[in-house]
Amino acid sequence: MPANGEEPAVAPAAPAPAPPPAEPPGGARAWWVWGIGVAVYFLAMFHRNGLGAAALEAQDRFDVGPAVLSLLPMLQLLVYVVLQVPTGLLADRVGPRASLTMGLVAMASGVALFALAPGIEAAIAGRVLIGLGDAVTFLNVIRLAALWFPRSRYALVSALTGVVGGLGQAASVAPLSFALHGMGWTGAFLLFSGITLLMLLLVLLVVRDRPGPAPDSGAHPPLRAWTAVREALAAHGPRLGMAHHAAVMPPFTTLGVLWGYPFLVEGVGFSSAAAGALLSVVGAGVLWISPLLGAFVGRRPGVRRPLATGLVALLAAAWLVVVCWPGGLPPAPVVVVVLVVSAAGSVIAPALSFDFARDGLPAERTGVASGLVNMSGFLTTVVVTVAAGVVLEAGGGFQAAFVPVTATTALAGALLAVLLWRRPRRGGAAR
Repeated sequence: MPANGEEPAVAPAAPAPAPPPAEPPGGARAWWVWGIGVAVYFLAMFHRNGLGAAALEAQDRFDVGPAVLSLLPMLQLLVYVVLQVPTGLLADRVGPRASLTMGLVAMASGVALFALAPGIEAAIAGRVLIGLGDAVTFLNVIRLAALWFPRSRYALVSALTGVVGGLGQAASVAPLSFALHGMGWTGAFLLFSGITLLMLLLVLLVVRDRPGPAPDSGAHPPLRAWTAVREALAAHGPRLGMAHHAAVMPPFTTLGVLWGYPFLVEGVGFSSAAAGALLSVVGAGVLWISPLLGAFVGRRPGVRRPLATGLVALLAAAWLVVVCWPGGLPPAPVVVVVLVVSAAGSVIAPALSFDFARDGLPAERTGVASGLVNMSGFLTTVVVTVAAGVVLEAGGGFQAAFVPVTATTALAGALLAVLLWRRPRRGGAAR
């Protein structure tokens, strides 16, 4: 005790560290909210791919040739790719509910404009609006998964999101074709514009950004655009997701979007019916892999590293077989195996790519990271699809035309391996 009798000064205790944020509970309400969100994604994929069923009618209605008509899906896809990062920023700033609402308004308006378009210019404007709405949907369904489900469920929900999108793509042709024949051009597209508005009502009634009250805005304040992009690129997880998506998504997507049918018919010698059936059966037959893998990865995140590198190595080897087969294209059984491996890679992409991107960032700021990952896959797909067309136009065969997609898969796979294996895992593969 001091001589003057005063109590010694006591240093103030250091504040206790803030507890880590509680994980979302998941449960029935989370599945219900996500279910409405993924139904929007189903509808977006329906609008994105349904034009194939209306191609002949569009050519007659707008009095244009195939070259001009091809601008409609290409511009829509270009809008989708270019807007991935901006829509990711929007998702992080205003939340999934507002973003999905704006996307549905854009899609409904675009489909209505396409229904009433008097000429090709208005039709192009309509498809651009559909592309604007489409660009918003996937990222925000993924954000709902991050905000409503515990981390261990994220890979599964991401995988299921991809599966529902694939079903939307596959289901687009028959209903639109039936409506076109039964109701005519204007009636069919106005019908699907009205369905889109009904989906908008469901989003407003059911979807909320997160369970419970909004978190303290100071915990994860919104960032400026360039700062948010730099934060995502600086984190290890988004870089892994970008490399993985660029490696595994383009091969089968390139075939499905444009070159699979000509490759099988003109290159390998399949009949038209057999080529179409093979692409459909292979694409649908591997969908079950994704949710099973997502559930497994959620329980054992450490398997992501060997699984991702093994898949990419197998995919690159399969396409090297195609482009290096002596004396021309490989026989049909080998081509079928390559198609199956490629299709499996494309459906596995959401389960791993977006799960990687979730690492190292708070759930409130995953929109930009998911946008970068999505953009890497789609941009690579556009590049290799156009490159294949240039090679074929110049007189090269399919082996030469598929060199670009083989090269991008191998290079992106090598980058992924470097990123995955150059540093030790932290807490279950950097979770």
